Amino acid sequence: MDNISNYFGANVFGDSVMKERLPEETYNLLRNAAVEGKSIDNEIANTVALAMKEWAIEKGATHYTHWFQPMTGITAEKHDSFIAPTDDGHIIMEFSGKELIKGEPDASSFPSGGLRATFEARGYTAWDPSSYAFIKDNTLCIPTAFCSYGGEALDQKTPLLRSMDAIEKQALRIVKLFGMTDVKSVRTTAGPEQEYFLIDKELWKKRPDLVFCGRTLMGAVPPKGQEMNDHYFGVIKPRVSEFMKELDDELWKLGVLAKTEHNEAAPAQHELAPVFTTTNIAADHNQLTMELMKKIADKHGLVCLLAEKPFKGVNGSGKHNNWSMATDTGVNLLSPGKNPRENLLFLLCLVAVIKAVDKHQDLLRISVATAGNDHRLGGAEAPPTIISMYLGDELTEILEDIENGTSHENRGKTKMNIGTEAIPEFKKDNTDRNRTSPFAFTGNKFEFRMLGSASSISDTNVMLNTMMTDVLKEFADRIENAKDFETEVREIIRESFHNHKRIVFNGDGYSEKWQEEAAKRGLLNLKSTPDAIPYLLSDENISLFTRYGIFNNAELRCRADISLENYSKIVHIEALTLGEMVKRDVMPAISKSVKDCCKTLEIKTRILGGDNLKAEKAIIKTLSDCYENLFDLVTKLDLEVEKAQAEADILKQSGLYNKSVLMLMEEIRAEADKAETLVPRENWPYPTYGDLLFNV
Repeated sequence: MDNISNYFGANVFGDSVMKERLPEETYNLLRNAAVEGKSIDNEIANTVALAMKEWAIEKGATHYTHWFQPMTGITAEKHDSFIAPTDDGHIIMEFSGKELIKGEPDASSFPSGGLRATFEARGYTAWDPSSYAFIKDNTLCIPTAFCSYGGEALDQKTPLLRSMDAIEKQALRIVKLFGMTDVKSVRTTAGPEQEYFLIDKELWKKRPDLVFCGRTLMGAVPPKGQEMNDHYFGVIKPRVSEFMKELDDELWKLGVLAKTEHNEAAPAQHELAPVFTTTNIAADHNQLTMELMKKIADKHGLVCLLAEKPFKGVNGSGKHNNWSMATDTGVNLLSPGKNPRENLLFLLCLVAVIKAVDKHQDLLRISVATAGNDHRLGGAEAPPTIISMYLGDELTEILEDIENGTSHENRGKTKMNIGTEAIPEFKKDNTDRNRTSPFAFTGNKFEFRMLGSASSISDTNVMLNTMMTDVLKEFADRIENAKDFETEVREIIRESFHNHKRIVFNGDGYSEKWQEEAAKRGLLNLKSTPDAIPYLLSDENISLFTRYGIFNNAELRCRADISLENYSKIVHIEALTLGEMVKRDVMPAISKSVKDCCKTLEIKTRILGGDNLKAEKAIIKTLSDCYENLFDLVTKLDLEVEKAQAEADILKQSGLYNKSVLMLMEEIRAEADKAETLVPRENWPYPTYGDLLFNV
C-alpha cells in the first residue's frame, strides 16, 4: 500500500489541484469567493469548469452530477455525461461554467412541505465553491445547494451556509473588539463521531424489520449482551478490520479526515471519528462517510445499520457533534488557554454558549427529533431528553467566582497519581466523561451528544450557529456602546452566567432527582418528536430565524411539516411491518410449536399417565395465551393505523402514531419476545439477537 500522504485527497479537486491547474488570478478569485462568500462570474466559472473537467476525465470520470442534500436525510444525484455531439457524428467532451454553477433537477418527488405546487416540479442546484468537488464512482460530484422554483431552500446545505455567514458576521465583531484586527473570518467547526452496527448480510435478509425499517421490532434479549464490557475497545475482528481498512482508504482518497476507529460498547457496534473541520465540509464529509459505510459493508458480506436503536437492551448509536469556533488566524475561541480565569474572550464565548443553550433548549431538542432517535434518548449512555450543559468543576467554579465577586486562586487542575512509579503524575482532566450529559464542554469545544447516528449534522449546526449569532450580536452591541470595555465584558460574563446557570448540570442525567430538579428549574422535557416539533413555529423562533435570514416563515413551516410527516411515515411502515411479521410468521410458528407440544403431551400421557406433565401443559398454556394476545393486539394495531392515517392534521396524526400505535407495537413486541423464549429454534422464523450480534 502506498504511503497515505501519496493518495490522501487523490479524488478531490482540492486546493493543491486548483493551484496547479488554474491561472493564479482565477485561483485567488475562487478562493476569496469561497472564504468571503462572494459571487463568481461566468468567466471564472468557465475557467474552473474546464480545468475541473480535464482533471476528472484524467481520473476516469465520464459523468458529472450536482451532489446535493434534500430533506430526506441522504444525498441525491442526477448524472449527466460530458459528451456532446458534433456535426460529423462524433462527440466532444464538454462542461461549461453554466453547467458548473447551476443545475435543474426535477424537484417533484423530494419533500417540500408545501413549498412548491405539484405543477412546479423544477428545482435548482447551485454550486457551493466552499466545498471541494470530488470523484465518486467515475462521476465528478459537485457539492451544491438545492432550492425550489421560487427560491426557497429545499435542502440542508443552504440553511447551514446561511447560518455560518450569520455567526461569522457577529463573531468578527467580537474578536475585533478584542483587538484581533488581522482576523478576516471566523468559521464554526465540527467533528462528528459516527457510531454504527455491522451485522451479517445473510442474517439481515431474513429479518423483514431490519430490511424495511433498519431496526428490530421484536427480539428477546440474549443471555449475554454488553454487561461484560468485553467488546468496548476490544480487539477488532478480522472481518470488521478489513471493512474498516477499506473504508479508511476510500475516505482518505476523498479527503475525509477519518482518524479514530474502535469497537463501541454494544456487541457488533463500532465508531469512526474524524478530525474536526469547517462545519459545511464536515457535514458533506459525514454524508459521504455514511454512504461509504453502507456500500463497503455490502462488499464484505455485511450490512451497516445506522438506525439509532436497532437492538433493544443494548446501547444505541449516536453521532456526537463536536462544535467550536475558530478564526482564520488559528485561534480557537473556545480554548481556555493556560489560565481560563484571565482569558476574557474565552469566558465571553463560554457564557454566550451557556446563554444560547438555555434560551433555545427547544431548538437543540428539535434538531435531534426523529422517530428513531426517540427510542434511543434517555438510557444506555444516550443523553436524556432534558437539555443541560456540563462544564466540569473548574469552569463552573470560575464562573461562580465571577458571579459572586469572589476569588480562589488556588483552584485549578489537580494532579492525579494512579499508584505506580512506572507512570508519572499527570494533570486531572476537568472536562467531561459524563455520558449522561447532552451538551458537554470537552477542553476546547462543546460535544452535543443527542444527535442520532442516521441524521445529517446540518440541522443541529444550523440551530447552534443561529442561537449563537443572536447572543453574540447582543454582546457585541453592548460592548460597542460601553464606556469601559473590560468592565462591560466582565459584567456580561457575570450577568449571563447568573441568569442562565440553571442549564448547567454536572451530575447524573438519568436520576429521578434530576428529572424533578430540572422541572423546578423550568427546563423543557420534550420526550417525543411530536412534542418537540411544534416549538419550531413559536413566535420567538420564527422571529429568530427570519431576523438573520436563515429561514423565512414558509421554510420553517415546511420543515416542521416534513419532520412530522416523516415521523408518521416511519412509524406507519414499522407498524405494517410488525403486523405482517406477526401474522405471517410468528403466529404460525407458535401454532406449530403448540401442535408439536400437544403431540408430545399425548404420547407421554399414553405412556406415563397425565399426572406429572406440568412442563408441557405450562408451555402449551403460555404459548396459546401469546397466540390469542397477539391476534387481539395486531387486530387493534390495524385499527389504530387506519385511524391515524385518516387524520388530516399532521400534528394530530403524529400524536396518534406516537401515543396509540407505538404503545400497541410495544405490547405486541412483549408477547412476541415471550414466545421466542419458548418456541424451539427450528420453529422460530427469524435470526435471534444472539445470531445478529455475535455472528460477525
